[in-house]
Amino acid sequence: MDSIIVKGNGPLKGQIPIAGAKNACLTLMPATLLSEEPLTLTNAPRLSDIKTMTELLQSLGAEVSSLQDGKVIAMSSHNLDNHIADYDIVRKMRASNLVLGPMLARLGHAVVSLPGGCAIGARPMDLHIYGLEKLGAQIELKDGYLHAKAPGGLKGAEMELGFASVGATENILMASTLAKGTTVIKNAAREPEIVDLANCLRAMGAQIEGDGTPTIVVQGVDRLGSATHPVVTDRIELGTYMLAPVIAGGEVELLGGKIDLLGAFCEKLDAADVSISETDKGLLVSRRGDRVKAVDVVTEPFPGFPTDLQAQMMALMCTAEGTSVLEEKIFENRFMHAPELGRMGANIEVSGGTATVHGVERLKGAPVMATDLRASVSLILAGLAAEGETVVNRVYHLDRGYERLEDKLGGVGALIERVQGV
Repeated sequence: MDSIIVKGNGPLKGQIPIAGAKNACLTLMPATLLSEEPLTLTNAPRLSDIKTMTELLQSLGAEVSSLQDGKVIAMSSHNLDNHIADYDIVRKMRASNLVLGPMLARLGHAVVSLPGGCAIGARPMDLHIYGLEKLGAQIELKDGYLHAKAPGGLKGAEMELGFASVGATENILMASTLAKGTTVIKNAAREPEIVDLANCLRAMGAQIEGDGTPTIVVQGVDRLGSATHPVVTDRIELGTYMLAPVIAGGEVELLGGKIDLLGAFCEKLDAADVSISETDKGLLVSRRGDRVKAVDVVTEPFPGFPTDLQAQMMALMCTAEGTSVLEEKIFENRFMHAPELGRMGANIEVSGGTATVHGVERLKGAPVMATDLRASVSLILAGLAAEGETVVNRVYHLDRGYERLEDKLGGVGALIERVQGV
């Protein structure tokens, strides 16, 4: 397996372009299953997860083409000939479950393997099933597969999610666009990726109101048409690279960045003594002093602090002045990076869903092991601030969420290289 070697070498300077959002693109791609007409996505990220979703859609009979060096994805589902999402593909990625709602709505039946992905907790399908059953689906779990059918078609209904689940909101939203009548989703997720999906579905002819608020209302239509839609900026990639000059020193401009994508995150950085200013091209970020100040963080659904930036924030807090407490309320088992940061000299105490970080003046390079996508990049960020060489092993997770990471960080002065595995 490949490794990435990082050498702490001082301040960063320059610009980093931010790609389209992985989590948005992986949601938008299954929307093609709702229509017989073409769906084209622009500003698509070039990631291994996108290839996995492409493989899954193609296995169902969709035509998927990658154009303009992968930045454009052209899709057509006019001839779906398979309704089974196989385990061998679905196990690679959690977002694979998002084909369930569209296939049920369009075909009236679907068989989808329980999904895989990063090992950061159970992340059950119960809310997906609850919402789809509210729409009239009959769902049974057999041999690791969800067998779903709606022989009379889906019918609009009112429902309230027990938790503002992003994936469940997306699955239910897509399914309800073709349901008969009106669907009301209460306690819906409010993430920018939800709004992006709704914008795409509206471009295809769906009737949706309230996206970005806790209550989404959908009036079902008979069919959806074609559309071309730009993928929203990746706020997690944005937040990750915003931390690079804060950890290493220097000043970096994040092209395409917007504060409103990461309001709670930017508020915490401001409290930590980080300078963030908007430019005509994006965001300019630097730290105000020699060391940032410790701040406490609680992960919450949007518009709160994103769970997908918790590991990166912990890396920053490792060298902050003072003690910070990070509380993870979205996923269990999401502090697996803490022991690896400890190998680099960090002082971290973990108790259940809470991590207490006592800032140290400097980290030291060490061989470390990546455990999941966000943990991987947190170790690379820590390496930017460490004395000596940090070797991050098992970095295949990175390619699921960050395109050309070595090029982007290297372009602003980081000493970073990928070493091919044997």
